[in-house]
Amino acid sequence: MTEEHKSEDEGLQDDEQLPFMQRLLDNPFLLLFLGIAVPTVFYIIWGIMEITQIPIAD
Repeated sequence: MTEEHKSEDEGLQDDEQLPFMQRLLDNPFLLLFLGIAVPTVFYIIWGIMEITQIPIAD
């Protein structure tokens, strides 16, 4: 193999050895899901906390 082919093969191996978090965060659908799910969960928790703070009527 020539030097050029060796460096291309090494480059392919480097792409396969990406860290787990980088592969996870490179997924646009996962980022879309997290961008919708995380605020939704926080707003639901915030709403439940607000409802529990309302005094009970006598």
